[in-house]
Amino acid sequence: MSQNKEEHNDQRSPPRRKQGTLKIFLLGFMGCGKTHLGKQLANKLQLPFFDLDEKIIEKEGKPINDIFKTEGEEHFRLLEKDVLHLLTESHTNFVMACGGGTPCFYNNIDYIKKQGTAVWLNCSVDCIYERLIKEKSSRPLIKDLSDDQLRSYIIKKFSDRKIFYQQATVIINEDEVDLEQLTQKIFHS
Repeated sequence: MSQNKEEHNDQRSPPRRKQGTLKIFLLGFMGCGKTHLGKQLANKLQLPFFDLDEKIIEKEGKPINDIFKTEGEEHFRLLEKDVLHLLTESHTNFVMACGGGTPCFYNNIDYIKKQGTAVWLNCSVDCIYERLIKEKSSRPLIKDLSDDQLRSYIIKKFSDRKIFYQQATVIINEDEVDLEQLTQKIFHS
């Protein structure tokens, strides 16, 4: 299913590059393809790939759902910010799949945009719902939701986060994005 939204072409700049650096941050709601496309993009550009959620899991030694349950969301969001900064400041080039909520806390969106190129993979709610309904059992935050609750959850969270996502340097308004299309839009926006 493809969205036919008009592309944002409002003088957004191409990837922000400090001398000799290329840092691409993929943003978007859970299920929009950040990790899948991020790995492909990193491979194509011959850059390291980081999944921010996976790096948090490595650092803490437990799943994100457990961090939320035992430490609370505030602790998780601070940890997320710290790992974001650590990875960004210790690597000159990379592609990073950020968590769905990453840009929404602690001015992370401003930090991301100063450090590199923020790319919003803007899938429709219907597309996200269709993808997540198939993956519910492997996603701790949604696994116990009914199908109706899942749709409501997506609509509410997406609505809350959209104001942050919209600040991205590059906006991809497609449900299905291939690697060539993504690369072209990142480097020629």
